[in-house]
Amino acid sequence: MAAAAAAALRAWFWNERFWLPHNVTWADLAGEPGPPGSGLQYPRAAHVLSAFPLALGIFAVRLLFERFIAKPCAINLGIQDSGPHRAQPNAILEKVFTSITKSPDDRRLEGLSKQLDWDVRKIQRWFRHRRNQDKPTTLTKFCESMWRFTFYFSIFFYGIRFLWTAPWFWDTRQCWYNYPFQPLTSRLYYYYILELAFYWSLMFSQFTDIKRKDFLIMFVHHLATIGLITFSYMNNMVRVGTLVLCLHDASDFLLEAAKLANYAKYQRLCDAFFMLFGVVFIVTRLGIYPFWILNTTLFESWELIGPYPSWWLFNGLLVTLQVLHVIWSYLIIRTASKALVRGKVSKDDRSDVESSSEEEDVTSNSTKGIFSTSSNGSNRLNGHVAGGQWTGEE
Repeated sequence: MAAAAAAALRAWFWNERFWLPHNVTWADLAGEPGPPGSGLQYPRAAHVLSAFPLALGIFAVRLLFERFIAKPCAINLGIQDSGPHRAQPNAILEKVFTSITKSPDDRRLEGLSKQLDWDVRKIQRWFRHRRNQDKPTTLTKFCESMWRFTFYFSIFFYGIRFLWTAPWFWDTRQCWYNYPFQPLTSRLYYYYILELAFYWSLMFSQFTDIKRKDFLIMFVHHLATIGLITFSYMNNMVRVGTLVLCLHDASDFLLEAAKLANYAKYQRLCDAFFMLFGVVFIVTRLGIYPFWILNTTLFESWELIGPYPSWWLFNGLLVTLQVLHVIWSYLIIRTASKALVRGKVSKDDRSDVESSSEEEDVTSNSTKGIFSTSSNGSNRLNGHVAGGQWTGEE
């Protein structure tokens, strides 16, 4: 009974009329596209399973990289492993913080003020320090950004080198000629699966990394990215998929470079990288992406192969990604305009770390930046925005 139900579910999920163009079956894609022994094959759904152990391997490499490479680099740059100012011990306030609320309202503040004989401002400052003391140090943030910079930089230039000799890089209609009977080369396979594994590693690490205010939007972004990579691989839309991946990779390493410069307190270098990131992000996400990528997936593919159910799903995810691009571009432009007025990029407002002085408490709402990033990626399919004055703010 269970086996029959599983078989029925498998047949429903892998319905050929959903995944493949008309008159194409999975059996057509089961053989080798070249002569026997050529090593060529078509993409298969089972291939994506190899991304999971690879994602764990990437996560392990990251831990080693941060400890033995990024951390020594940070220390050599004078970045100390010291956190925010710690709140003075107080059993009553600690109980309220852990059991009731981390941000008491005015009524509760007044009650605590009478109970402790403390000024309300002093109690507000205590809660601010208490919230901040659990935040990661600048050293931790530097190591995280250095890992992402290294991966984004490496994968982008690998993608450019690979695509430079690919015919569909110069003529996007090549993505659809003889589709879906397009052989999968080993270089294309490794590029695709490595990107997929990296995004799975980001999905895992998002729950252990620095918590930011755009956690939910980045979670949705990672899901959309993984969905795009997986679905496009299973129905062999890998040619256009490589274009999407490389285009999104173009700005991510610039963002992480700006954050690294900021953590090292090279403000001018930070501002320069951030402005360059903003230009590249907007040009690629609002210019090249809709007029090059969406044009070929929506119009050229319609003309050459026609729509079918998974075609609608694939393009729906791409359009969803474009909506996120518009949101992030708006945030970049808004922060950049503020930076022009103040003379430097403002802090990353995704952070939950708050001002640590009374003066900052009064002015924080009017002076803090409004940026949001990628980490996690995100840039790329992992596109995200960040501000420049991140030290102690993420």
